[in-house]
Amino acid sequence: MIRKIAIVGNGEVAEAEAGVIDAADFVIRFNDCRSYGAGGGRTDAVAVCNTGRPAKAMLGSPQWRAHAGVVSAREIWSVRDPEKFAAMRAPLAVSHPDLDDFCDDYTDEFTAFCAATGKRHIVIGRSVHDAVDAALLAFAPAPYVVPSSGLIVIAEVLNTYAGAEVMLAGFGHVGWEWHPFAAERQLVDHYIAAGRLTRLGGNTLD
Repeated sequence: MIRKIAIVGNGEVAEAEAGVIDAADFVIRFNDCRSYGAGGGRTDAVAVCNTGRPAKAMLGSPQWRAHAGVVSAREIWSVRDPEKFAAMRAPLAVSHPDLDDFCDDYTDEFTAFCAATGKRHIVIGRSVHDAVDAALLAFAPAPYVVPSSGLIVIAEVLNTYAGAEVMLAGFGHVGWEWHPFAAERQLVDHYIAAGRLTRLGGNTLD
C-alpha cells in the first residue's frame, strides 16, 4: 500500500531531505531526473513532457535511456494529453508562432520505450489538465501556455492517491516563462494550508 509519496522537482533539494525521499513508498522525478543523487536515488516513476523539444531530446538521448533513475523507474508518466495538445496547435500558431514544435507528440514513442524496457506507461488525461487550469483561475495567473509538469503531476497524485501523505521537494516555482509559476506557487500553498501536501524542510514558500 502506498502511504507516502515524494514528488521531487528539478529545483534544489537539501541534503538532509534525501533520506526522507528514499524512505517514501513512491518517488516521482521529472524528465532528466536532475534531482537524482543529491535528492536521493529512489525513483519509482519519471514524469516526462511527451511533446515538443524535451520529448525529442529525451528519446534521442542514450544518456537519458541509461540514466539510473530512468532505468530503475517502474513507470513513465506522460503529462500531456495528445488530443488536448493537438487541439492547441492552431491557436498557438497565432499566439506563439515561435512554439511551432511545442505540440509535436511523442506519446507513441514513450509507449514503445516502456514496452521495450518493461515499464508501465501512464498518460495523464486532459481532465486533469483542465481541472488545474480551472483551479489556477482563483489566483489570477498572468497569460500562460500550459501549467508546469510539476503541477499536473501534483494534481494527478492528489486524485489517484487521495489517502496518501504527499511530500514535495525541489519545487522552486521558477523556470519557463510560459508556465504560470506565481499562481502555481499560490495554489500549492493553498493545498498545503488545506493539509493535502507538505514541503520537505517546512511548509514555507521557497
